[in-house]
Amino acid sequence: MEVAGCVILITGAAQRVGRAVALDLAAHGALVAFSYYTEDEPWRETLAELRARSGNALAMRADVTHLDEARALVEATLAHFGRVDVLINNASIWLQRPALELQESEWEATFAVNAKAPFFLAQAVAPHMLRQGRGVILNLADLSAFQAWTGYAHHAASKAALVALTRVLALEWAPSIRVNAIAPGTVLLPENADEAKRRWAVEKSALKRIGDPMDVARTVRYLIEEDFATGAVYFVDGGRSLV
Repeated sequence: MEVAGCVILITGAAQRVGRAVALDLAAHGALVAFSYYTEDEPWRETLAELRARSGNALAMRADVTHLDEARALVEATLAHFGRVDVLINNASIWLQRPALELQESEWEATFAVNAKAPFFLAQAVAPHMLRQGRGVILNLADLSAFQAWTGYAHHAASKAALVALTRVLALEWAPSIRVNAIAPGTVLLPENADEAKRRWAVEKSALKRIGDPMDVARTVRYLIEEDFATGAVYFVDGGRSLV
């Protein structure tokens, strides 16, 4: 599937990595719809830049953990563009808590964003993709699904669930819909990261450097266009999973 001319729905793309992915896709000819969560996100700036690159884009505020809002996001994209060719489940939540202190509400919130929402968004968009005979779903996982991170039991479990969903849906909806996951390493440090955090991230990488959001964006484009790729997790981590 060529990126140029695709209609792509990406969640949580007003800022950070999601924004970089959305802007890169628009620069390569895609029409992009995206969700944001709060009004204080720079969604207006992202929308304006998307429209400058592609001529048409859509932004919608949505809490994707609420099924009615997730389904409304899909329906709004269909109403605006007439179809959805690619769904990118990018929205995520990171909550740190030692396992002995983990609260039920934190477990449920993490799974709602990281596993429940991607599944039901995929479920909402899949019938349209199946009718048109093609579609791509990409899930943004991370290395916690494959490594033991203390303090992140709930996060790791939710991302492992997302990887399992990727494999199951790839098989169940083949051959019309391809489903893959991307597991980035450190491609963008938190805004409040200090020099010690930067050095730690560099040391954890086999390539001894921090990545860039464009590393993820290029992988997204590859997985949209490579029609023989499905049911896999693609690591974009500078070799951190090896260290």
